[in-house]
Amino acid sequence: MASNEELVFKIKADFLKSLAHPIRLEIIEYLKNKEASVGEMVKELGVEQSGLSKHLSILRQAGILTSRQEKVTVYYSVRDRDIFQVLRPISEILRKKLTESNEVLAHLGRI
Repeated sequence: MASNEELVFKIKADFLKSLAHPIRLEIIEYLKNKEASVGEMVKELGVEQSGLSKHLSILRQAGILTSRQEKVTVYYSVRDRDIFQVLRPISEILRKKLTESNEVLAHLGRI
């Protein structure tokens, strides 16, 4: 039987897995300041509807997105803006890593 601590780690890992796809990150960023329909996202993101629907479902199940239906159109939006407090530090870490890599490459170029 898994301990409570192991269960917490599993829940966290599952949540992070829901973010671990470039298209899902692009969807979240696209919906940062607006609500959009599936059709609009298909056009704007250049993703096939079947693939987009799969990604939207994963993000909704993770509690990252919320959806509402208006007649036959489904609209999605970011459920909790705190997700950007998770993504922002990741961007900062990657920016630092890139800067360090560029410094190493510049140094190698001088040798």
